[in-house]
Amino acid sequence: MPFADINGQRIRFDDSGGDGLPVVLAHGFLMDREMFAPQVEALSPEFRVITWDERGFGETEFDGQSFTYWDSAQDCLGLLDHLGLERTVIGGMSQGGFLSLRAALLSPDRVRALVLIDTQSGPEDPEVLPAYRQMAQTWLAVGPVDELAQAIATLIIGDPVLYGEWIAKWRQLPRENMGPVSDCLFDRDDVTDRLHEITCPAIVFHGTADQSIDIEKGERLCAALAGCAGLVRIEGGPHASNLTHPDQVNGPLIEFLRSL
Repeated sequence: MPFADINGQRIRFDDSGGDGLPVVLAHGFLMDREMFAPQVEALSPEFRVITWDERGFGETEFDGQSFTYWDSAQDCLGLLDHLGLERTVIGGMSQGGFLSLRAALLSPDRVRALVLIDTQSGPEDPEVLPAYRQMAQTWLAVGPVDELAQAIATLIIGDPVLYGEWIAKWRQLPRENMGPVSDCLFDRDDVTDRLHEITCPAIVFHGTADQSIDIEKGERLCAALAGCAGLVRIEGGPHASNLTHPDQVNGPLIEFLRSL
């Protein structure tokens, strides 16, 4: 299993290999690199696809310390260093998009293009924060018990057929990880006023049924990015639209990557 020692973490990643254009994808909150399995399958015959587990999730060995999405962006750039990649397409879903935007701000010369899925540039909505913080406190106290796990799966995944697999993964995570990862999510800064600094090509995907980040935020994100090729509406897609509706994501994504 490939790991990379980066910024005090032992980052778990998968690399499809090959000589194609490299595409590095970062997962959403409570997910892991395997949420991109449909994209790896579709893209890897033509592109080199790298997926990785972020701090606190999947098989990455996390130090348990407080961090921000700027730190996660540095983890992504450190992974590029580890793989000897000077300039790549990077992107991700939800928090994977948060860190990808920050990586593009930190090192614009290393980001050839952005792939942004069900994400946004702003902070968490104040009206939902109390409920989200209560969910995190419950998780810390008793773990992802059935009612909590079902509620979170509905918010993120939205397809009951897939709930069992992901809830089983959540129950394997160290409970104490929820503290720093939720603080990072809930307290993230707003980078909206800096989006004009990002000039590379970009594509935005957003599920029309996303309950966590409404599609209007995806529309505003695309409008603020000078190089945005457009917003792809994933009809009926929930928050993890690339996982549940890959048939609507993979074709436009491949076309975008070929255009580069």
